[in-house]
Amino acid sequence: MSGGPPRMPAPVCLIENAEEGLKTVESALDILKGIQQPVVVVAVVGLYRTGKSYLMNRLAGKQSGFALGSTIESKTKGIWMWCVPHPSKPGHTLLLLDTEGLGDVDKGDSKNDAWIFCLAVLLSSTLVYNSRGTIDNQALEKLHYVTELTEHIQIKSAAANDEDEEEEDCKFVRFFPDFVWAVRDFTLERKLNGRDVSEDEYLDFALQLKKGLTNKAVTYNLPRQCIRNFFPARKCFTFPFPTSANNMKNLDSMAEADLCPDFLSVAKRFCSYVFAESRVKTVQGGHKVTGSRFSHLVKIYVDTINSGSVPCLENAVVAMAEIENQSALKAGLQLYEQGMGDLSKTFPTDLGTVSAEHHRLSSMARQEFLKRSFKDDGGKYMTQLEEKVLQISEQLFAMNMEASETLCRNLLLELYGPMAANIQQGRYSKSGGYEIYCRDRDAMVARYRQHGKKGMKGEEELEKFLQERNAEANSILKADETLTESDKKMAAAREQARVQEQKAKAEEQRSQDLQRALEDERRSQEERMRRLEEKMEEEKRLQHEELNRALESKLKEQREMMEKGFKDKAETMDQEIKQLKKEQKQNQEAKPGFLEKVFMPIAKIGSEVLSTFLQYKGMRKMFKK
Repeated sequence: MSGGPPRMPAPVCLIENAEEGLKTVESALDILKGIQQPVVVVAVVGLYRTGKSYLMNRLAGKQSGFALGSTIESKTKGIWMWCVPHPSKPGHTLLLLDTEGLGDVDKGDSKNDAWIFCLAVLLSSTLVYNSRGTIDNQALEKLHYVTELTEHIQIKSAAANDEDEEEEDCKFVRFFPDFVWAVRDFTLERKLNGRDVSEDEYLDFALQLKKGLTNKAVTYNLPRQCIRNFFPARKCFTFPFPTSANNMKNLDSMAEADLCPDFLSVAKRFCSYVFAESRVKTVQGGHKVTGSRFSHLVKIYVDTINSGSVPCLENAVVAMAEIENQSALKAGLQLYEQGMGDLSKTFPTDLGTVSAEHHRLSSMARQEFLKRSFKDDGGKYMTQLEEKVLQISEQLFAMNMEASETLCRNLLLELYGPMAANIQQGRYSKSGGYEIYCRDRDAMVARYRQHGKKGMKGEEELEKFLQERNAEANSILKADETLTESDKKMAAAREQARVQEQKAKAEEQRSQDLQRALEDERRSQEERMRRLEEKMEEEKRLQHEELNRALESKLKEQREMMEKGFKDKAETMDQEIKQLKKEQKQNQEAKPGFLEKVFMPIAKIGSEVLSTFLQYKGMRKMFKK
């Protein structure tokens, strides 16, 4: 499908972990910029040497790709990506991110580890945490990075954030990915109180909180509470050993038949779950992220980290919107320019054709812009598009009129050539000359009208030409001795009638052009309003989905707190839930000022476009009436 991922035989490095800090790889960003499909982003994190890369290869449908180390040395440095067509969602790209192992003793940089973990959270729609053994207190202590997320990520900019820290922390669930814990080399029986439990029940048990406010209880609860608070959905998979310890170093080259059937069964369930349940990556406001948008997001976050600042979700969306809206503006304008440029090669042509093509192409440009743009608050970039379209249309309409005027004038002079010669030779300066002159002139006008392509100035230029020849006709009439004074008066009246008739024809052409232009502009204004309404409703729907997902997560967590006896924690969540419901209600209500705010300046531009159609004599006066 057009706009999908290119064929990638192997992963590429997206973010290098260099000595001077994290660094984006331009060639990888270029790959992403070419992907216009929505991306489902799955990132894996975990301690080094825990088999993270193998899971990513399975998701890519490959035996190998992401590097599998067989020694104590970490193989993955930085963050690597692999873009493949989504196996179950046509028109979507599955973007896999394999991250550098955390806790590498050779690296010895906990701050670097925290940023790698932070980037995985910021960039993914599903975060896979990979660990070995069991989910116990030690395993959760090693996941201390999750407790540091609020120190490394802001939702609002410092200037805009007038809420206290606790209120902002509760909103992370709206923007964070779903959480999958993959427990590798699991050998225990999943039993609680003598009862077999599912993998998800096993995870929920491991995330249970301790009652009390002692330091020990607070320390114990912190990582568990963060996982519960931050991630909208949780899932667990427990993998047995894939093969014997001696064969682990050959895992990437072993045939499936040589792997443990139970391991393959869990791996298959894991992949099926990720394919079915992983959402398209979204940013604040519920806006879906394409590969192109994702490339900007990566660079914005890495540049922010390198600057020593804390990544901010709100600032990142604003910055990404600026880049994408500029790109959308360029794409829409390019489409209009190219189409009208092709039309200009056929100049001169009639106003109806130019008007219809202008509105068709401006509609296509608007549609292309709206398809690519998002968060164009106040219609800033759409207004710019309409203004630039107006500038180009003014130039093209002027070019078309000039081409029509030049062609018509040259055609009239060419057809008048034999008559001019006759005048010089005195052919009409004799008895009966006026009748010959009128016959030749009528024949010339007939030949002029038979010419198929005169453009929008055809009748007007003929009117001007005949008026210019009026004195000439009267002179020949007066010199014709065969005509009586009465005949001459009647002929002069016919000359005047002929001039008025041609003037009426020119006026009729202008009137028809005006009505056509008015009708085209009316349809264009209706189309503009419809497109803006659709865009507004789409953005409301996306925001509703974002709020609804967070609300469902909070309600589920509150029920669990009540069931486990944490009544005080459940009650503290009431305010968060009320706030989400309030935002949901506000989002569903109509915003009457929005369309007017965006539409009125665009409608004004539309009238200016129409005004450019009426650039010849009499039309502006008619338009004002």
